[in-house]
Amino acid sequence: MDVRTAIEQRRSIRKYADRELSREEVDKLLSAAHLAPSARNRQEWRFIAVTDKSLIREIAEASGQGFAADASLIIAGAGPEPSYVMRSGTPASVVDVTIALTQVSLLAVEMGLGTCWIGGFPQDEIRELLGVPDEYRVVMLLSVGYPAEDPAPRPRRPFAEVVSYNRF
Repeated sequence: MDVRTAIEQRRSIRKYADRELSREEVDKLLSAAHLAPSARNRQEWRFIAVTDKSLIREIAEASGQGFAADASLIIAGAGPEPSYVMRSGTPASVVDVTIALTQVSLLAVEMGLGTCWIGGFPQDEIRELLGVPDEYRVVMLLSVGYPAEDPAPRPRRPFAEVVSYNRF
């Protein structure tokens, strides 16, 4: 499968089959995150692979994302409290973790897996559940598993409404 096809096929999956991922599959996904580019190649991120079913259920409950309880894996991407802010004013860790988990999402499609981005969660409670130190923030959670649904593509705004050339 080429990258464009993975991009076209990626969907937010909210129903997962009762099928666990192997350690090799988890490590392959985490390698995609590990190989991602980062601002100034600082690689300050941390990725927490949650495979313990009871902890997955606690994360799903705390975040109010009940569907995630059925995932085989939740990856928490964390970065340091803005230790490095890019010249644009954006904390690098937010961008870096997002790029890394995007690579994971696309590789997951190639592996026959589904993912769903989870950005709505209580920071302090998730940090405590995962033992994340005070100097880090959880940027994003990504649920992963074998899909038990095949959702249709979501509507996209017209290309001309979101793309311009040379000026806004």
